[in-house]
Amino acid sequence: MNDHRKLGRELELFDTDPLIGAGLPYWLPDGAAVRHALEEYVREAERRAGYRHVYSPVLGKRELYEISGHWSHYSEDMFPPMDLGGEQVVLRPSLCPHHAVIFRSRGRSYRDLPLRMAELGGMFRAELSGVLGGLTRVRAIQLNDAHIFCRLDQVADEVRSALELIREAHRALGIEAARYRLSLPGEGGKYVADPELWRRAGALLVQVLEEAGIPYEEAGGEAAFYGPKIDVQVVDGAGRESTLSTVQVDFHQPARFDLGYIGPDGKRHRPVMVHRAVIGSVERAVAHLIEVHGGAFPAWLAPVQVLALPLSEEQRPAAEALVRRCIGAGLRAELAGPEHGTLGARVRAGRLVPYQAVIGPAEAAADQVSLRLRDGSRLPARPTAEAVEQVLAGVAVRPS
Repeated sequence: MNDHRKLGRELELFDTDPLIGAGLPYWLPDGAAVRHALEEYVREAERRAGYRHVYSPVLGKRELYEISGHWSHYSEDMFPPMDLGGEQVVLRPSLCPHHAVIFRSRGRSYRDLPLRMAELGGMFRAELSGVLGGLTRVRAIQLNDAHIFCRLDQVADEVRSALELIREAHRALGIEAARYRLSLPGEGGKYVADPELWRRAGALLVQVLEEAGIPYEEAGGEAAFYGPKIDVQVVDGAGRESTLSTVQVDFHQPARFDLGYIGPDGKRHRPVMVHRAVIGSVERAVAHLIEVHGGAFPAWLAPVQVLALPLSEEQRPAAEALVRRCIGAGLRAELAGPEHGTLGARVRAGRLVPYQAVIGPAEAAADQVSLRLRDGSRLPARPTAEAVEQVLAGVAVRPS
């Protein structure tokens, strides 16, 4: 079993320190490289799907979360307010109130809809110490979040498109969903009391799941406080299940924030808000990827994609030139020289790197490299420029 907490430290991807605090991991260079590649992939996938990206503050006035309903339904999971200049501000537990405010900051027409707003933004949860662990349960979260503001007749298509975007990303990342869960309200005062709201939102989600032929299971008590959601569940090596991706239909917050658009009839109408997360928490997504791939990430996601291995000090200049060429081409490349041991020892130490470039006297003299692949296969020596192009082609491959 691959435990991301153990592997993450062994591979120097992330770590923690009691001086920083529990549930607040820091990212080391290789882990940051994986995270950056993942975030760049998601942003580009969203851009192609018609999303526009925004940035919003990680703080908000308490009043913002009173309007959204977070304060009355979710305050036990929020950090205490801070008093600043006679106002109370809060570390945000969610991005949706900010996006609702951004939507209402301008006049909107039905021609603007659907308006797809995305952000990779920070949020904070006051998790208890007993449930914190590695990257899966943390207090500072980088969330891949988006909110689609649309007409009622557009909701089903937007939910369907969001699910396809999630499935596309999972294929590229090598992730397999364990099951799809229709998360519904349970007992108690955690949920907004509006039976008709819940019925309409739930019916829309069921319609999309059934039309797409996606098997699903209903789960009471797992909904967000403002509406039902489709949760895409994954399972780790220990059999623990968690939510990675979500799609939610929300009639509640558009009403709370009095959101509106002008319809073709010239009258003001209320939009529906579809919440959608392709990979959800970046921390949880990376934890799952570490365990799925055992640290041997797909080439496009690997922290180091090319490892230059000069046979001796005489070939160091050629290896350094290769590294510069790779970096200039947009690849993540490093050099492991003879000071790190024999060639065999360096090959073993770099076993998780997708491409190892061995440079001996013959290769250095001819401006060539011999590529070793992660599966142990070796390719004949070829001109350096050709080898870099081959690596670029391999890194560009993402399952679809």
